[in-house]
Amino acid sequence: MNERFYRLPKEKQQLIINAGFQVFSQNSYKKSPVAQIAATAGISKSLLFHYFHNKKELYLFLWKKSAEITMDYLEKYHCYEPKDFFEMMERGMEAKLQVMKEYPYMFSFTVKAFYEKEECLRTEIRKIYQDCFEQKMAESLKKLNPEDFIHGLDLEMMMREIYWTSEGYLWEMVQKGQLDSVQMKKDFGRLISFWKFVYTGRKS
Repeated sequence: MNERFYRLPKEKQQLIINAGFQVFSQNSYKKSPVAQIAATAGISKSLLFHYFHNKKELYLFLWKKSAEITMDYLEKYHCYEPKDFFEMMERGMEAKLQVMKEYPYMFSFTVKAFYEKEECLRTEIRKIYQDCFEQKMAESLKKLNPEDFIHGLDLEMMMREIYWTSEGYLWEMVQKGQLDSVQMKKDFGRLISFWKFVYTGRKS
């Protein structure tokens, strides 16, 4: 799938990916013109359809690509190597801030896509998300040592609570129309320190 697209130089691929993230993050699926994505990427609409058969295929490709990009950066920043859960989170934050520099509209796109109401997309998006989320949750839980946390803590519920809070924060920032990497680093730094104290009793 998308073999023609992957034959392009990496720089050209990134231009098209960023153009898709940008336009789809600013509009609903229905109101996002493919012609605008092509123009933003510096190519013709017909050439864009040479790489992707239709708008839906492009949208779902970007949805899957956003997860792939995130995972690549998490591995690049060795986010799963530390034994300390909160050090893992700090590395994850740094990785995602770096993603924002190279793909500035990606997180806005993923938030928008998750709440997309278009029937032809919603079911597939939720399924891909759920499969990815549960896999990451299971892998992360294996790395946690219950002795590092307060006695009797439900570690799975802790991770879900942290995830839900993070997603809520991103949603709020997207609604304000701003994803300021400097402010996000400050806010998530405070949150990580707070979670560390609440769930372990230790101060940073």
